[in-house]
Amino acid sequence: METKPLFIVMSAPSGCGKSTLIDMLLQEYPDLEYSISCTTRAPRGHEEDGVDYHFLTVERFRELLAENAFLEYAEVHGNYYGTLRGPIEDVLRVGHSMILDIDVVGAAKVRHFVMCHLPPEDPLRAGYMDVFVNPPSLDELRRRLEGRGTDAPDVIERRLANAEGEMARAGEYMFQVVNDDLHMAYRRLCDLIDVRSGRM
Repeated sequence: METKPLFIVMSAPSGCGKSTLIDMLLQEYPDLEYSISCTTRAPRGHEEDGVDYHFLTVERFRELLAENAFLEYAEVHGNYYGTLRGPIEDVLRVGHSMILDIDVVGAAKVRHFVMCHLPPEDPLRAGYMDVFVNPPSLDELRRRLEGRGTDAPDVIERRLANAEGEMARAGEYMFQVVNDDLHMAYRRLCDLIDVRSGRM
């Protein structure tokens, strides 16, 4: 059965289980690949080039910027971060799908570029879908963040404030999934992907 390659953009507040959901999708769908972002910051800990990020010099990043090679980019704390268009196009061209994990600001930039600058038949636009993963409530998100035991109280408050702002923009996305139960949320995600790709 021939399926349509998808370009899936996913966002969620910190602590909503997005990374877990993406890992589960990557295990279930062999034709789904993960988009690796570029950055000019130095690797941290055990991070590997081409696995966690593509680590670039500032000069190389600016060269790519001048070539309009990025779908979106941002400067954060003096470092550049960006999503290259070419690798996504290469994956879609061979009939595979690509998933991009990005914040609401980056997602808005990608959405604008794809929907406003690409023709309907372009694979990036034809296969485009974006999903926002919501927590059941801010109270539940607080409980999850505190339960992780990894963040100081002021960090948790900042994450919750950010989450509120991000959730206010959830309506910009084609689809929303509430992660109230991990496996139910995952099945909802799979159903969306299966319908959009023509699997069902």
